[in-house]
Amino acid sequence: MLVESVNPFGHLGITAMVAAIPVLLFLLSLTIFKMKGIHAAILNLGVTFIIALFVFKLPIEESVGSVVQGTIIGIWPIGYIIIMAVWLYKIAVISGKFDVLRGSIAGISHDQRLQLLLIGFCFNAFLEGAAGFGVPIAICAVLLVSLGFKPLQAAMLCLIANGASGAFGAIGIPVGIIDTFALENVTSMKVSVMTALTLPIINFTIPFLLIWLMDGWKGIKEIFPAILVTAATYTVSQAVITITIGPELADIIPSLLTMGVLALFLKKWQPKNIFLLDDYKNKRETYSIGEVVKAWSPFYLLTFFIMIWSLPVFQGLFAEGGILEFSVVKGLIPGSTIPITVDLLGATGTAILLSALTTVITTKAIHFKKSCKLLGKTVVEFSIPIVMICAILGIAKLMTYAGMTTALGETVAKTGQVFPLLSPILGWIGVFMTGSVVNNNTLFAPIQATAGNILGTNPSLLVAANTAGGVMAKLVSPQSIAIAAAAVGETGNEATLMKMTLKYSFALLAFVCIWTFLLSLIF
Repeated sequence: MLVESVNPFGHLGITAMVAAIPVLLFLLSLTIFKMKGIHAAILNLGVTFIIALFVFKLPIEESVGSVVQGTIIGIWPIGYIIIMAVWLYKIAVISGKFDVLRGSIAGISHDQRLQLLLIGFCFNAFLEGAAGFGVPIAICAVLLVSLGFKPLQAAMLCLIANGASGAFGAIGIPVGIIDTFALENVTSMKVSVMTALTLPIINFTIPFLLIWLMDGWKGIKEIFPAILVTAATYTVSQAVITITIGPELADIIPSLLTMGVLALFLKKWQPKNIFLLDDYKNKRETYSIGEVVKAWSPFYLLTFFIMIWSLPVFQGLFAEGGILEFSVVKGLIPGSTIPITVDLLGATGTAILLSALTTVITTKAIHFKKSCKLLGKTVVEFSIPIVMICAILGIAKLMTYAGMTTALGETVAKTGQVFPLLSPILGWIGVFMTGSVVNNNTLFAPIQATAGNILGTNPSLLVAANTAGGVMAKLVSPQSIAIAAAAVGETGNEATLMKMTLKYSFALLAFVCIWTFLLSLIF
């Protein structure tokens, strides 16, 4: 906060109404005015700049510096992680590894309820952690359709399954981004720990819900052991990782572990009644153990390098006095007092880069020149989403330094101890409108943290609630619905798909709200 007063009107209610203009205008731009996300973000960046400069009296140098800081963070480390993660995924696809990988999963069992657990739940979560940004919903829905699932049914199941992994998509960016805000008493690690109080309950429930939607109580009874193995393995492993390691691998390791444990379990156990859909295509591809191991190698490498990058000892190399301190660029944005830090080698994106390069070097099916062209296409493909993220981060930084976030936090804190009950709803709205848990936390995490500090409620709990509430909106956000419908060839039936998932989104949101309120009485 770099202004003399966070209440320029001398009336908190009026000040909050003005401070809320960027958020409200952004939501209106996406809904009422039907603007593209990038256009809405840039428009609101301009509006926020004007309000910060002329209403809240943030000096011009600091206003410009706020936007520059947001832009730099949007490119590095956020954009860096996104580009590298998607590039690695595309390398796996173009090299043929991905075909073997998905074929090996589908071939574990003919029972399509078990295929739903393997592909719709486990593989969905894995792709969410490795790439995110709609990739898991699109790919897994198409895979299920190819196995005989009805298009809209496949899309609905994948959307609901994504509720177990959306909080840690694309190498944990939605939670990892918290560290870029320098919030009081809040870090990404603290938020990661707090998510372990809520998300495990949802994670454990979703596999049961998926089978119930597909085959009712009968299906749950017939494959109960497999559902229990899936739910327990994923839930426990993700909770352990979010508490001990952090958000980066919170989708990747649990999903890989769950797939492996379930596959081994199914070698010893199969249901008495094999469930088949009417349109099931009875073909089963078989691969050798060597082929399967090679197919998964890009993601084993990804896990290995990220784990190294997450080690405190390794991170210490980049700290002050460390032997790699020179690779961290620090300073002030020219003309302002706003700091900037760019970690060239220690960024998570570098770990993913090494995974991709190692995969290219060790894979005959793709050469270096071809992989570079693929990288170029990935940069072009994600240039607009990254610019949008930069603009939203610019808005968040302006609101923070101008005191607008503090004003909004003080206002919502007026709701008193009931605010934790409403906290997840703010996250739900953010993701429904923007389609992204990253953008949602960028906009609302500072407000949640401020309100928490004022109320005396654990601010990390409220930011975790913002994240969890946002994940529940991924089931029905227009962006997710559009991706899912297009993937299964049902463009034009988005409204039908939304109706199929809406009640589950609301039900899960209601649980998060009530549970967060109960937790706020303890923490």
